[in-house]
Amino acid sequence: MATSKTVKLVKIPGLLRYHEGLKLQQRLWNLSKDHRLNYLIMCEHSPVYTFGKRQSKTDLSGEFQRLQGAGAECYATPRGGLTTFHGPGQLVCYPVLNLRNFKHGAKWYVNQLEELVISTCYQMGVRAERCEHVGIWTGNNKICALGVNIRARCTTHGLALNCNTDLEWFDKIVPCGIAGRGVTSLSRETGREVGVEEAGEVLVREFQKVMECSVVT
Repeated sequence: MATSKTVKLVKIPGLLRYHEGLKLQQRLWNLSKDHRLNYLIMCEHSPVYTFGKRQSKTDLSGEFQRLQGAGAECYATPRGGLTTFHGPGQLVCYPVLNLRNFKHGAKWYVNQLEELVISTCYQMGVRAERCEHVGIWTGNNKICALGVNIRARCTTHGLALNCNTDLEWFDKIVPCGIAGRGVTSLSRETGREVGVEEAGEVLVREFQKVMECSVVT
């Protein structure tokens, strides 16, 4: 039986263009706000660079032109954080949750997302942790980007966990505006090929534990 802490899993096959992901989030956000429903979108994007709300569109025109020349789309977004990359081999998760159902606020939510990634990595044999910078790290390298938006106590955007991503895409930017640090992936850290499907199954199990909810298909 569905409860206020039931989360509907929405898995998108293939590669999803970023603007289609934004439209899907908005549609589900409306349902979450109006009917107190919860969703977990899981997808892979076609190559795209996204920019956080702290970055003005005026500052981005040159960057858009440069990065589009590399074969990726570019979007300014209302999420927190700075520039990052999404693309094939990266597990992108957009929880669209009505936080009234969880009886907690923004600080709790961000903390639980961090715990979700740390526990998912641990289950796959990778030691990951928080540091003074946003995201989840293994040593000096970021393995997962985090950036959320919360309006009317309902969440959008979320996390991007590198599974078997082509990390050369990150060479074209300063990921999340943090100089002197690198990026990594589950495949690089484990020394074997870890795909989005495998990581996604683990993440859903850990999501239910960390969020104390039930995920249904």
